[in-house]
Amino acid sequence: MPGPPPPAPRRAGGLVGFNAASRAEAVALLLSCCHSLRWAERVAAHRPYPTVDALLAAADEAGYDLSRADLDGALAAESSLPPHPGAPPAARTALRAAHAAYESSFGHAFVISLDGVRPGERLDQVLAGIRSRLGNEPEEERVIAAEELRRLARARLALRLAEGLTTRHPEA
Repeated sequence: MPGPPPPAPRRAGGLVGFNAASRAEAVALLLSCCHSLRWAERVAAHRPYPTVDALLAAADEAGYDLSRADLDGALAAESSLPPHPGAPPAARTALRAAHAAYESSFGHAFVISLDGVRPGERLDQVLAGIRSRLGNEPEEERVIAAEELRRLARARLALRLAEGLTTRHPEA
């Protein structure tokens, strides 16, 4: 009597899996990092990448080439993260108010890359970032938000590659 069927082969994760993925799979993964179809298609089109660093550099370059409309769309698709549930009530209230003020002023969610910031310092970093950027002129803030979005997309992509292609998380 035959035994159970062998397990289905798993697709390789990381860079190997990304390079081997179908175009649609690669674009879907990239869209989970930055919500710009132009950006995702451009990065996917240049596969295979020889190294993760080469992929991340290509993602950065594609981010610099986003049109105003592409950037607006990518920023509009971002959402403000809810305050950390373990934060004191006053901190949660201040953060919600700051996010609302930012979104009212600039028309999109506040984006900031927290890559390299320790978890215990993230709430303070976000609140300080929103407060300091609220005084920016719209065009100045657009440049800063675009840079933060590129950094955020880079961190998300590096995380997705480290986790494997089938793992998806809403935020990096």
